[in-house]
Amino acid sequence: MASSILLKLPSSPSPPTTTPSSRHPLLLRKSLPTHSPRHHHHRHHTVTCKSTNDDDNKTPTFLDRREVLLGLTGAYGASAFAPPPSTALPIEAPILADCGAADLPAGASPTNCCPPLKTSDIVDFVPPPPWSPFRLRPAAHLITDKAYLDKFALAISRMRALPDSDPRSFKNQANVHCAYCDGAYDQVGFPDLELQVHNSWLFFPWHRCYLYFFERILGKLIEDDSFAIPFWNWDHPDGMKMPSIYTDPSSSLFDKLRDAKHQPPTLIDLDYNDVDPDYTDKEQIDHNLRIMYRQLVSNARTPELFMGRPYRAGDKPNPGSGSLENIPHGPVHVWSGDRNQPNGENMGSFYSAGRDPLFYAHHANVDRMWDVWKAINKKKHRDFTDKDWLETSFLFYDENKRPVRVRVRDALEPGVMRYGYEQVPLPWLKTKPLVKLGRSTKAARGRKLEEHVEADVAASFPLKLKKAVSVTVKRPKVSRSATEKEEAEEVLVVDGIEFSRDEYVKIDVYVNSAGHEEKVSPGGRELIGSFVSVPHKHKHDKKEKAITTSLRLGLSEFLEETGAEGDESVVVSLVPRKGKSKIKIGGLKIEFAS
Repeated sequence: MASSILLKLPSSPSPPTTTPSSRHPLLLRKSLPTHSPRHHHHRHHTVTCKSTNDDDNKTPTFLDRREVLLGLTGAYGASAFAPPPSTALPIEAPILADCGAADLPAGASPTNCCPPLKTSDIVDFVPPPPWSPFRLRPAAHLITDKAYLDKFALAISRMRALPDSDPRSFKNQANVHCAYCDGAYDQVGFPDLELQVHNSWLFFPWHRCYLYFFERILGKLIEDDSFAIPFWNWDHPDGMKMPSIYTDPSSSLFDKLRDAKHQPPTLIDLDYNDVDPDYTDKEQIDHNLRIMYRQLVSNARTPELFMGRPYRAGDKPNPGSGSLENIPHGPVHVWSGDRNQPNGENMGSFYSAGRDPLFYAHHANVDRMWDVWKAINKKKHRDFTDKDWLETSFLFYDENKRPVRVRVRDALEPGVMRYGYEQVPLPWLKTKPLVKLGRSTKAARGRKLEEHVEADVAASFPLKLKKAVSVTVKRPKVSRSATEKEEAEEVLVVDGIEFSRDEYVKIDVYVNSAGHEEKVSPGGRELIGSFVSVPHKHKHDKKEKAITTSLRLGLSEFLEETGAEGDESVVVSLVPRKGKSKIKIGGLKIEFAS
């Protein structure tokens, strides 16, 4: 496979017209919420994001919630909440006037994440004209144009200088991320359910829209309609350092709340877990490239595995993140934040991440990965076609201070939005994870299993995961044909993961390595993925202390490369790295996903 991919831009749209929207007039509030923010304990090194119990995301629940949704419609009126069709459950853009206090971590400075309200009517998004200037986002480490750097720094400086009453100010733009992530908004029609744009299929489209408006505001402030923000090319060896353009203390691009030990020339660890590894630079680069392959190819063979699980109106938040949101998105946040701050501010905590200009370069590369993923396999790597996803909507202020409602379907093609990315090589496409323990035979794997003390505890589910355990998991079908493997991915499901929401939890998942997990490096094939949860509280239901969720990881490529396709079962090893005393596992199974 070629080491680089050229992304073909979509055809240009027809000239648009913008009209005010009548579905959600901007409601004004006279004052900020009088209740104080909810403070909870957060470890300083984790990416903190408020969440809730998500053990209630099955189809029968959708039906119950639809009944509730339709029953509440009358209370809001047609102008505030138009009832969807009986089969439609897209999440509605929040009502800005109903923004409340965010649920911030312990030690965080009191922060009002709500936007300043304007009298303007909400308008629906239309793409820029096809003849408008095209914004080409450059790789940060390749920038040598002083004129561009001066303009970028000037734009950020002018944004910082805007008053708090201006929704385009740097402070207010940073607070957009805080409000949508830390419980400032409820779902429209569901006052007891917070709106969350992480850990679901909303992650990619919401952040794309966020960066789109942020970029246009910067361009407006320097009167350059072609201005584009850079991306942090952390998936390429030359870009695996904090970009130097952000490290000059005299620049507006600088943020003092970053990890002092991770400044250039220190290489980033895309699997960072609060411990600085002792790898050589060559080893770190190798691990990073293999991690990228695992997350963009091996663990991303279906839209849901890559983009995250469905999240509809009436659902509890955080149903499950996709592969890239988990790693490397999360570790890059944590690696960049200041370890000496109570919550890893700024980048290491979602409520404060937008305060660092580096955030936007990081997420520009995350956004770029969405298009790269689709280009890797144009036949199978496609966006969801579910109307609940396509019709989900968000609100952002544009470069003219207008509140704009944008739907997911509006944000599927960067070319239509008149931006794109500088083409750079993708060396990780040729750097698969390495089989560390050899292509052992079925008999050899059986002997390894017998030697492992916690060999087979399948009959003991649910179990408390106090130490590493290995479980034999039966496969629903063996020796699948090439056609069958093309049509459906074999997926390992770690079900009923229950843990205290107050505790940092990390579980590494290995396959067919029972007793030898420590011999497998972060770029090893036998490490098929990890479950990670950061300490968090729930905004509404304070009585619930435990979360129950699940983890899904791709198996097909691993089985092929380790010679295990003909085995009737695999040995799954769960290794608790954090939170050992309070983790429970409901069960393990293998299923097929198309």
